[in-house]
Amino acid sequence: MVDSEVIYPGLDDHPHHALLKSMSNNDYGFGGILCVDMGTEERANRLMHHLQNGTQFGLMAVSLGYYETLMSCSGSSTSSELSVHEREVAGIPPGLIRMSIGYSGSLEQRWLQFERALVRMQQNANLFGSKAH
Repeated sequence: MVDSEVIYPGLDDHPHHALLKSMSNNDYGFGGILCVDMGTEERANRLMHHLQNGTQFGLMAVSLGYYETLMSCSGSSTSSELSVHEREVAGIPPGLIRMSIGYSGSLEQRWLQFERALVRMQQNANLFGSKAH
């Protein structure tokens, strides 16, 4: 399986989960922005390629303000003007993908698309003899 880390304030292990839960409206949940750390920029770009072109999960973009699902590799787009050290201090690893989940399609549909992209990444890594993580 592809190694990655999901960063989302709705997860119990998020460092600010309790704080956000105390401030949020229970009817709205924790929002539609999440991050996935793929470890390297190359792996992040491969996943976004599969998500956009293989499963139609969403679109690669530099801005996350749109009704469709959008995604961005922050270190090489919106935060690229920062030095490596500044990105490290800000907690922006090179393989970080920020996603804004749009309101078209269902959550189940998006999840299946995401899983298919991860499987394709794994299959391609196996096909070409490289590690997927």
